Amino acid sequence: MLTVSDLHLRYGKVTALRGVSLEVNRGEIVALIGANGAGKSTTLKAVSGLIRPSAGRIEFDGADITRASPRDILNAGIAHCPEGRRIFPHLTVRENLELGAYLRDDQADVAADMERLFGRFPILAERSEQVAGTLSGGEQQMLAISRALMSRPKLILFDEPSLGLAPKIVEQIFEIVAEVRKEGVTVVMVEQNAFAALELCDRAYVLETGSIALRGPGRDLLKNPKVQDAYLGG
Repeated sequence: MLTVSDLHLRYGKVTALRGVSLEVNRGEIVALIGANGAGKSTTLKAVSGLIRPSAGRIEFDGADITRASPRDILNAGIAHCPEGRRIFPHLTVRENLELGAYLRDDQADVAADMERLFGRFPILAERSEQVAGTLSGGEQQMLAISRALMSRPKLILFDEPSLGLAPKIVEQIFEIVAEVRKEGVTVVMVEQNAFAALELCDRAYVLETGSIALRGPGRDLLKNPKVQDAYLGG
């Protein structure tokens, strides 16, 4: 479904990605783990068109999207749920969700999808006319996920979905990610909570200083001594 081949990317004189290659099969949850600055978020931004690689190739459903615009990539079926949620704080919950569907012209289905998401997240339904910036962190993350789902993506990129949230809310967010996959949406997830990510995912890639250091099934990487020492506290 998604193939990233020999991706290189520089920020000025800083090399952020050094030949990153990965594959994501339809219906999988694939996790990217690694230390801060390893290139995880940069990889997601390259896939969604927010930054341009200096070399390499990105294919989605057989089409080359390496130089495609973010709009075209979203239209192709890739949604990005960014780090820090990035909701529109001065707009209402409902308006945020409407913006998630701004490329769609099937208004009846858009309304039905919004009601379905309100059914999944009753707190968003209760606060549909509330300004989004007044929501709690967990509620904002639910809104960010829902906004991404409003585009009806084939693939969703989650960047640090549990960042800064209370443990009880973190557990709920991971349950939501699992539910999204059950509904037929493929998931790529960057996550600092390596243990939870590896437990949840089908496969994972470990990035170190812009390169893939390890790859394999999540359960296997949980048992890997290098991963345990570096990311799971031994």
